[in-house]
Amino acid sequence: MNGGADLGGMMGFGPVVPEVDEPKFHAEWEARVMGMVIALGAAGQWNLDQSRFARESLPPAEYMASPYYAIWLKAVTKLLLARGMVTEVELTEGRAMTEPVPVKRTLSAADVPGALAKGGPVDRPAETQPRFTAGGKVHTINIHPDGHTRLPRYARDKTGVIERIHGHHVYPDTNARGEGEHPCWLYKVSFAARDLWGERAHPSDRVTLDLWEPYLRPAE
Repeated sequence: MNGGADLGGMMGFGPVVPEVDEPKFHAEWEARVMGMVIALGAAGQWNLDQSRFARESLPPAEYMASPYYAIWLKAVTKLLLARGMVTEVELTEGRAMTEPVPVKRTLSAADVPGALAKGGPVDRPAETQPRFTAGGKVHTINIHPDGHTRLPRYARDKTGVIERIHGHHVYPDTNARGEGEHPCWLYKVSFAARDLWGERAHPSDRVTLDLWEPYLRPAE
């Protein structure tokens, strides 16, 4: 969706200034939020793309005014409420008042390092051949969905070149809607910076994006 998370090409935010010797967490509550998000994600009540959409669907002004882990907390709260795992009253009271919702699995503290090392692979076996080949030109579709997509605004309706075929991966657009994984071929696509940003971009700069096959059409 065209929300607060899709900031590519937007002006007025100033330069990105990396923090020198930035700590992993700036406060204890940030570490606790990360722990909650990992534990709840392992419970199997939602998938990775639904979690991403919960974050990016926050109101733009709220999203851009919130610290990183505050966005995580607000998003996981939305997911918990939507699935009946907590109530508004319980959040206000700060205590459980209803029977817990059964979950598919739990993540113990001892299993956390192994789970983090394993990650959540989204590559899937392929039953079809990729439509495009490395070196071929493609054109991205022009969409403005109200749901989750990994095709950013600045790269829509643009022509690029396939650099690499990554494999067959879960399609985030349908997975976020709970409509199934529908795995598709995933490509590394390179764009000339000037095609994305105009004549002020350096003529030799290029931008690469990982894009799923449904986002692409053969370039004319």
